Amino acid sequence: MASTSATLSWASTSWLNSHNPTKSTNQTTSAFVVVAQKKARKIRKIILKEDVADLGTKGDLLEVKPGYFRNYLLPMGMAQIVTPRLIKEMRMEVERIEAEKRRVKEEAEQLALMFQTVGAFKVKRKTSKGKQIFGSVTSQDLVDIIKAQLQRDVDKKIITLPEIRETGEYLAELKLHPEVTAPVRLIVYGN
Repeated sequence: MASTSATLSWASTSWLNSHNPTKSTNQTTSAFVVVAQKKARKIRKIILKEDVADLGTKGDLLEVKPGYFRNYLLPMGMAQIVTPRLIKEMRMEVERIEAEKRRVKEEAEQLALMFQTVGAFKVKRKTSKGKQIFGSVTSQDLVDIIKAQLQRDVDKKIITLPEIRETGEYLAELKLHPEVTAPVRLIVYGN
């Protein structure tokens, strides 16, 4: 028995020496370096189909959390996940919209040029003593005159008129486009 305990102690000591790198001088030590990884940031790239308050406008490319997309935007039909085909379609849509905006602006510039070449529109009103007219000249009156003389339909909301209660010459402005404004001369005369 004494020999077995000696064998065990020798075997265990030998095993400890071979597996304990601090006591062993002949062996190369390899250390495992454990690096804590940051939590992966989970996001979804989406394109908005319509305006969403506090998020963006239609056609915006955004990154949102997957739960927000899955639980709110997707069921409400407000967004789609970005795909190469969808990006190509959005670019084509943006180009089409830009072309349409350029066309509308060019038409507004042509209409403004036409108003400048016409000169002045004449408005006949019943007058009292002096220069006073009965009633006033309104934007609807100007719309009717433009339709009668130029055969053009113009919305009365785009017309800015000063208050006209006397005979004389006045200047009205037609805002045909956000970037195009046409001045129109009005001559108010009495009978």
